Amino acid sequence: MAEAIRWARRGIGTTHPNPRVGAVVLRGGSVVARGWHERAGEAHAETRALLEAGPDAAGATLVVTLEPCAHVGRTPPCVDAIREAKIHRVVVGMLDPNPLVDGKGVEALRRAGIDVALGLRAEECRALNPPYLKWRATGLPWVTLKSMVSLDGRVAAASGESRGLGGPEEQRLVHRLRAESDAVLIGSGTALRDDPLLTVRLGRGRAGAQPWRVVLDSTLRTPLDSRLVRTAAAAPLVIATCSPDAARAREYETRGATVWRFDPDARGRVPAGAVLRRLADEGRYAVLVEGGPTVHTTLLREGLADEVAVGIAPVLLGGASAPTWTADLGRERLEEAIAVGRLAVRRLGRDVWLSGPIEPRAAWGADASREEDGHV
Repeated sequence: MAEAIRWARRGIGTTHPNPRVGAVVLRGGSVVARGWHERAGEAHAETRALLEAGPDAAGATLVVTLEPCAHVGRTPPCVDAIREAKIHRVVVGMLDPNPLVDGKGVEALRRAGIDVALGLRAEECRALNPPYLKWRATGLPWVTLKSMVSLDGRVAAASGESRGLGGPEEQRLVHRLRAESDAVLIGSGTALRDDPLLTVRLGRGRAGAQPWRVVLDSTLRTPLDSRLVRTAAAAPLVIATCSPDAARAREYETRGATVWRFDPDARGRVPAGAVLRRLADEGRYAVLVEGGPTVHTTLLREGLADEVAVGIAPVLLGGASAPTWTADLGRERLEEAIAVGRLAVRRLGRDVWLSGPIEPRAAWGADASREEDGHV
């Protein structure tokens, strides 16, 4: 299963909107074939592993990170391929919460007389697909808050200058995060202050494409001559607004952007939760937030963020007006603090990079009661 998990990770950034899945075929205790799902519409991990195994699959064991499908989608059912290959035993990491699958694949295999074990290294298998699992459970995307700060927690100097805070290694990592995301989101303040592109340039985008670039812009103040708007025909750009100014919206649209209009929230701003749900409805399950303190604070206060990824540069900026990466989170006591669990720490050249999920974790994916606790 560890080998299958490693192969599943090859699909990071390419399988959208499908989950990442890996599979291996075992015979006599040795791996004879491996497979992984590369992109939607192409062969699933099980099928690729079985094709590689050929006649060695007969009587062998198939180990797969996610329950094999039993329905016809863009590819034939994996259950049929497993039966036809005469696999003797299937070890499954976790059930697939897709209503078209969800236990049906395991049931079909058992009806065919195939021995099935369920729940091996289930937590590690779940960790392969946080965006997919959260979307299946809640209808919302997985949201990662990304920021680069000084050692004293500032995202910019008092003058507003922030470019160059992170080193080249940090820049490469950010582009990789973009490549692994379905959308990159900022607020209009960041669009005005930094004039970013938000494209993947130090690597490749998802399945060769660029992630959607999304700007929360309540009043449609993003400049028409900004780099975002000028490149809207080449890389998808969504302007989310509550402005009734149809003429201004058409100016963005004639340049290739898409404008989404929402009713304002209680503060007169674009409702972040509604934007995220719309993104999920459009198949954007992994959202990287590169906005400033206003956007980060909103998502944290509203419980919409799932993970933080913060780089720390070894500099002290000081300055009473120098902004921090979050503002008032509405938590006055230490016991009310937002906790980050399983914190990962790594060096990136001169910088330090911290990342981890926000706790307590949502209920999605945490209930393993239907699985078999690793019993094989």
